[in-house]
Amino acid sequence: MTRQVRNVLFIMFDQLRFDYLSCAGHRHLHTPHIDGLAARGVRFTRAYAQSTICGASRMSFYTGRYVSSHGAAWNNFPLKAGELTLGDHLRRHGVDCWLVGKTHMKADEEGLDRLGIARDSIIGARLSECGFDVHTRDDGLWAQGEDGFYDTRRSPYNEYLARRGYAGENPWASNANAGVDGDGDIASGWLMKNARLAANIAEEDSETPWLTSRAIDFLASEEAQEPWLCHLSYIKPHWPYIVPAPYHAMYGPRHIQPVARHGDERVDPHPVYAQFMEGAIGRAFRRDEVRETVIPAYMGLVRQCDDQIGRLLAHLERTGRLDDTMIVLTSDHGDYLGDHWLGEKDLFHDPSVRIPLIVYDPRPQADATRGSVCDALVEAIDLAPTFLDALGAEVPGHVLEGRSLVPFLHGRRPDDWRSFVISEYDYSATPMAGRLGVKPRDARLFMVVSDRFKLIHAEGGFRPMLFDLVDDPQEFHDLGAGNAHGDVIEAMYRHLFAWARRMSQRTTISDEAILAMRARGSGGKGIVLGAFDESDVEPALLAKYRGKAPPRAR
Repeated sequence: MTRQVRNVLFIMFDQLRFDYLSCAGHRHLHTPHIDGLAARGVRFTRAYAQSTICGASRMSFYTGRYVSSHGAAWNNFPLKAGELTLGDHLRRHGVDCWLVGKTHMKADEEGLDRLGIARDSIIGARLSECGFDVHTRDDGLWAQGEDGFYDTRRSPYNEYLARRGYAGENPWASNANAGVDGDGDIASGWLMKNARLAANIAEEDSETPWLTSRAIDFLASEEAQEPWLCHLSYIKPHWPYIVPAPYHAMYGPRHIQPVARHGDERVDPHPVYAQFMEGAIGRAFRRDEVRETVIPAYMGLVRQCDDQIGRLLAHLERTGRLDDTMIVLTSDHGDYLGDHWLGEKDLFHDPSVRIPLIVYDPRPQADATRGSVCDALVEAIDLAPTFLDALGAEVPGHVLEGRSLVPFLHGRRPDDWRSFVISEYDYSATPMAGRLGVKPRDARLFMVVSDRFKLIHAEGGFRPMLFDLVDDPQEFHDLGAGNAHGDVIEAMYRHLFAWARRMSQRTTISDEAILAMRARGSGGKGIVLGAFDESDVEPALLAKYRGKAPPRAR
């Protein structure tokens, strides 16, 4: 096998909006290092997450499969023990697969028990870690309440902070994600009013620099001697929205871009949309004081992320790794930040479901596209086949549901590229589903985006939502009610039906193997069907059935 790219650095930020980069047009937030990576590679402007919830989205990145294929449709929904992941595909071709940071993956404990797989075995450890070998895993959510910790595993980050001299049971909460009020008390980042404060931590000890240091440690270790994929998965700019000095004071209300919301959105809205607007997060982010406090902190978190990318790229350049390492930078989903009367993520407006995607290919074949922008419809599941393709490995198309982006990197747009993209959202575990009275199996949303339109289908007997992305690029006016756009809705549902008919579960045997079976047939194994006499079949197929009959046993 000819190695085309030796290594892959797969960088993911958590909850980074596609448009909060200066190369994507943000007027006040400067991200020169990420912009520099875009100048070396291709920036994809219409990339979409397969779900807008952390766990479900990430499982699609790691399996190369749609949410309804892998089944881990919500945070802490286990990924089935039998699902193949990046690590499974890469190790077949001699490429190690390492993790530094977050996966939000929950292991299929019942599946491991059913199969008799020990947790401390190599297989058990990999199945418990989403197929990765772990250099450092930290999902970055060490919330703590009366019932204990949200995440009950050990916290490498808290252990690091303890070694650095930070006192207390949970310095993630009391230092990294909290400020100090005027009385010297903890000002928790969970209260958004405290976003204006500096986090009570030295900047170099905060989460983003800490993970950059762990990635540099990996690159200098024996673990990075073989061809590798390293998934560097940052925890920020995900909430709590608080950042250390000097980033906390870099931006203010005058740097906030105009909010993307319209009064028409609140007039007879789709019932599911209405429930999310009226949730606690939606009600909070419709307040100007919340946006004016939170967004500057979010921008500071993004700026810190950019500075750490600069630090990492400088290390790669010093060590010569830029010459043989593909670098991909993306996010698992976005953040509404008050747009469309919403906060957080969840639904399918562009601030939530569109993601940044920059791909740097070190090979000379990519020289012609460096610094270019691609508007093809791209899905998160395209990265897994892109990695395999770039590493010179065969892409198992009967398992991976995405398509390689390498042709775009080398200046070739495939004639048969997709005409629509899909995203899914299972909101069955939310209070919104309860208030709607929707059964868990019906609390599901499907998004279909074509070149011009976006349709959102809601199970449970609801009407669809429809947006014209050309005439209404900010998605203010829902055209899904009534009959005026029935032909467009019907065409979008044809896309959804075509997607639903895909071959998604026949993953244990490839099309090539089936074609070989078809050509070979079963006659060579003695199965002879449809023959009345010897003239109906090739003589060789009956070779084992000729000769004198043996005597009967007495």
